[in-house]
Amino acid sequence: MMFDLIIIGAGPAGITASVYAARKKMTLLVITRDIGGQAAWSGDIENYTGYQFITGPELASKFEEHMRKYGIELRENEQVLELKRKNEAVWVKTDKGTYEGKTAIIASGKRSRELGVPGEREFKNRGLTYCATCDGPLFAGKDVAVIGGGNSALDATLQLIRIAKHIYLIDIAPELTGDLVMREKVGESSKVTILNSTRVTAVLGERMVSGIKIRREDKEETLAVEGVFVEIGLIPNSEFAKDLEKNRLGEIKVNSYNGTNIPGIFAAGDVTDVPEKQIIVAAGEGAKAALSAFRYLAQHK
Repeated sequence: MMFDLIIIGAGPAGITASVYAARKKMTLLVITRDIGGQAAWSGDIENYTGYQFITGPELASKFEEHMRKYGIELRENEQVLELKRKNEAVWVKTDKGTYEGKTAIIASGKRSRELGVPGEREFKNRGLTYCATCDGPLFAGKDVAVIGGGNSALDATLQLIRIAKHIYLIDIAPELTGDLVMREKVGESSKVTILNSTRVTAVLGERMVSGIKIRREDKEETLAVEGVFVEIGLIPNSEFAKDLEKNRLGEIKVNSYNGTNIPGIFAAGDVTDVPEKQIIVAAGEGAKAALSAFRYLAQHK
């Protein structure tokens, strides 16, 4: 079947794009590894218009409910391996099949950046994690470390204050870089020790994490922790789109209509070079991308 539109990803951008496309009566397919994207990993959200307070999982659930209302064809737990435009059609190859569309929107988001130190991969899901929202409750009453200094690290720390015994917030930079409100909340807690200008050099343990090695002021020391939360940034999921123009970070370059350098292929959300990686921004970009795809089809019958 030739779809009018294939959407890759079901985070805020992809889900919003699917709702707009469905309302335009476009035949569409959504391909995704999971539903909710980064929104589902967020803790407390206080800046999404219409909700003075909502948790990330709750908001992601509302997004999903809205999408499923339209009976959209969905392929979950599929990983896109390749995307190409051939003979006036867009071909999307996944680990489970190949699909053909007249247009496509890439809304594949980003994934967590790894530390790249000894012990990280060995202890993944054995005390080391990249999602405080998902795994935080497993560390109730324990000493843990959060690695990073931006909003994601601060968000993880704020979640863990309610759960963990003590949190070491370890940042390689001289100062935390996240939003001032979040920095103030973290700084007010007696359960948090902030270690700036500090680098993690190894993750330690036997069967499970038991500590980390850190280097600060040219001195190496060991911190006894039972949990490590890596929050040092994100990498765009754009490798499968080899023909699209990207910036030095691997983000797909888009114009004001969410168009890429290839006609008929659009992109939206965190995978693009649009500044400010926010849920509300991604949702808006998804809406624009769907309207642009609809306009493209109207002009290229």
